[in-house]
Amino acid sequence: MIFKEIEGFAAACPAPRGLIGLDLGTKTIGVAISDLTQSIATPTSTIRRKKFTIDAAALLAIMAERQIGGIVLGLPRNMDGSEGPRAQSTRAFARNFERLCDLPLTFWDERLSTVAAERALLEGDASRARRAEVIDHVAAGYILQGALDRLANLRRG
Repeated sequence: MIFKEIEGFAAACPAPRGLIGLDLGTKTIGVAISDLTQSIATPTSTIRRKKFTIDAAALLAIMAERQIGGIVLGLPRNMDGSEGPRAQSTRAFARNFERLCDLPLTFWDERLSTVAAERALLEGDASRARRAEVIDHVAAGYILQGALDRLANLRRG
């Protein structure tokens, strides 16, 4: 089920289960996983996109292995908050994935997540080759951590 608001998503997520965060690109999908308490996001892998069925199977395998309870999908909005073709493509991916998986899914505004990931990697003195290798799943970590922080604030109060 796709939730437009994170409040509904929070109520639908079983606990204690981890969440998966996805940074959906045209060539790759960055993957991050949370701990069971849904406190900390850890970037884990990058999937090279092939076609939807193959990509979905890879994600479903990760989700089964990690006992995931919900999906946070980065939504690439324009800087003015509007949605362009990439956001529409992300929403289409979510609708197609929803047919294969009955876990709750929500979107998280991913504006500047790649910029933040790039900055963190530069500060960590990562080489250009290393940055290219990990940027997508580090960005997924930023997306998921943002959602986890919001979920924590909802629980507090």
